[in-house]
Amino acid sequence: MSKTYKINWANVAENDLIEIIEYISIDRPADALKILQKIKKMASSLYSIPERGRVVPELQDQAILTYREIVIPPWRIIYRISDNDVYVLTVLDARRNVEDILLKRLAYNK
Repeated sequence: MSKTYKINWANVAENDLIEIIEYISIDRPADALKILQKIKKMASSLYSIPERGRVVPELQDQAILTYREIVIPPWRIIYRISDNDVYVLTVLDARRNVEDILLKRLAYNK
């Protein structure tokens, strides 16, 4: 039997997702729900094989290997694995200055 993980959303990740969906709904309300469902489904799929996500490149360059990501262009779901849990830490728009955001949010809060 394969190991399963519990998916936990950090408050900041939930807020990121709300901001993304609110922003999309301004111009494309019909797409907002689809995008929300797509992001939530992808994050939920980490319950079985969370290691499939890559180490976050911007953090790897800083020798920080704790955080992984899965990409749903243009969004990046950043998470970490701990025991039987997956912690979704942030959802970012990759068109923003991702390195600065990640270093501020994740690297200094290890």
